[in-house]
Amino acid sequence: MSKKIAVVGTGYVGLVTGTCLAESGNEVLCVDIDKNKVEKMKQGIVPIYEPHLDNLFQRNIKAGRLNFTTELKEAVDFAEIIFLALPTPPGEDGSADLSYVLNVSKQIADLVNDYKIVITKSTVPVGTADKIKQIFAEKNKQYVDIVSNPEFLREGFAVDDFMKPDRIVIGTQSEKAQKILTELYKPFVRQGNPIIFMDERSSELTKYAANAFLALKISFMNEIANLCEKVGADVDMIRLGIGSDERIGKRFLFAGIGYGGSCFPKDVMALHYTASEYNYEFKILNAVMQVNQLQKALLPKKLKNYFKDLKGKKIAVWGLAFKPDTDDVREAPAIDIIRALLNENAHISAYDPEAMNNFKKIFDEKTIEYTNNPYDALKDADALVICTEWQVFRNPDFQKMQQLMKGKNIFDGRNIYDLQQMQELGFHYESIGRKTVN
Repeated sequence: MSKKIAVVGTGYVGLVTGTCLAESGNEVLCVDIDKNKVEKMKQGIVPIYEPHLDNLFQRNIKAGRLNFTTELKEAVDFAEIIFLALPTPPGEDGSADLSYVLNVSKQIADLVNDYKIVITKSTVPVGTADKIKQIFAEKNKQYVDIVSNPEFLREGFAVDDFMKPDRIVIGTQSEKAQKILTELYKPFVRQGNPIIFMDERSSELTKYAANAFLALKISFMNEIANLCEKVGADVDMIRLGIGSDERIGKRFLFAGIGYGGSCFPKDVMALHYTASEYNYEFKILNAVMQVNQLQKALLPKKLKNYFKDLKGKKIAVWGLAFKPDTDDVREAPAIDIIRALLNENAHISAYDPEAMNNFKKIFDEKTIEYTNNPYDALKDADALVICTEWQVFRNPDFQKMQQLMKGKNIFDGRNIYDLQQMQELGFHYESIGRKTVN
């Protein structure tokens, strides 16, 4: 049976959640305080880059199932289920800023007059559902169910992840909410993947535990890669050797220049902060954060060791997003790498298929030369640095590259090229956890 749903917040999580729920036949009203953004969305303009989202977005707008407003009251009056997909940015100490979530919860508590399910879709610390329950209790609105339902969406694959989830985690002890949400999510788990019900605190911690564990896998492989360079081993061979072990799995074993994005750095810090609040020293997370920061400094160090002096050198950078298939540059390794190169007085030319507009908010066009295609960035470059493994970079015209570049030097932070091919082409090629080719 179709549900009436409100989604408060139209970032990556909110927009994907609202669009996919509309796609399964529900009536969805998305709320955002940005009037210009809301007007554009009403016209069918998707404000973020996410593969496959635009088609679903426009189809459901035309069908009348997906609508937008700036008025929270309109959404509360309309919906029986309210998702909170609001930002929880990290503070300097790593704590998650809950001001957006709690302030909107207070507004909703003032507006509700009948039963609703209010769901935290944002990644929030343990105990957040309890804080929201207290807000509603103070308004004598205990008839509202507060639920934790963390998202597990990968940017670049968010639509597929929502439509075909590995699992759905729901934190609630309300039988009524369980019944309604089982019905809501039933179309997404037809292949038998589980809806896992648990208490709210376990649900909140599950999201942090999942992301921290994946960050741990990445950091572990980066440490192995650094050791490989010392002992003369090849991290790609090791990845194949351990990834075939089903206890370990093949995913998140690629060595590189560190993780970034809106989730892993923030969630690792937030989990570390939560542990400290309870006087628990989470030693592994200390190491994960340290390794990741050091990994982002690896390519500038390799460049400096090779050139000795980077002053006046032109360095081309391919890839600015924290990962391919997204325009998100939050905590992208390219930021630290380019900042380090600029500090050495190098000149930077850069290209990314989707993320350049967002990157210009960090480094303007007076600081970095942005180009219209990857080859323009290579003109007279002393070296190429690869920060993001976009598909378009995997099979370039190497002869054209050699003609454009002043120096035949590639520093590959994502290990996308074959060592033997680089040797045959005559490049000086340095990657992560593999031998240097001259």
